[in-house]
Amino acid sequence: MEMLGKKVIALAQTYFAIQTRKQELTEQKYRNLTEDEKRLYQRNLTKKGNYSLNKTAKKAGVKNFDKFHNAGYKGLYNGETAGDIARRKELRYREDILDNMGSDELIAKLFRISQIEQKLKIDNIKEEFESCVIHFNIGKNIREVIAKNGGTMPEDLPTPEKSLKEIEKENKNKLLKVD
Repeated sequence: MEMLGKKVIALAQTYFAIQTRKQELTEQKYRNLTEDEKRLYQRNLTKKGNYSLNKTAKKAGVKNFDKFHNAGYKGLYNGETAGDIARRKELRYREDILDNMGSDELIAKLFRISQIEQKLKIDNIKEEFESCVIHFNIGKNIREVIAKNGGTMPEDLPTPEKSLKEIEKENKNKLLKVD
């Protein structure tokens, strides 16, 4: 029996060593990405995060998703709503603000998404007003951490010259022109 236990421990150690190495390679690959590649990667994670958050928020009693999401934006962006952010970034009507954020801004947004989703689940929130208040407070807390660490506030981060939609379209056109 003791021999079996040692084999299980050895297998577990091997498994975790391999997983750690995989993570190191992933982090190294990420560091080698261009800013636009990082933006694409982070935007996709953010979209998946928003999808998951919407399911959790619905269970938490949220019906007005614009109000709910704007509560998070207001906390993180010093009172700005999604519409305010779009105007500040000078986006066209209905243009996706996620496509016009740099990787650092997307990461801050993704962190807010993960924190609000956890909080709604852990506290078993079942009321829209409370969900919105919590979302605002989490956004504000993340903003305070950024300030405390001397970081750049999300609204002060530069808007990339090209939207991710433009970059994707250019890359698609380049692929189509290859003979």
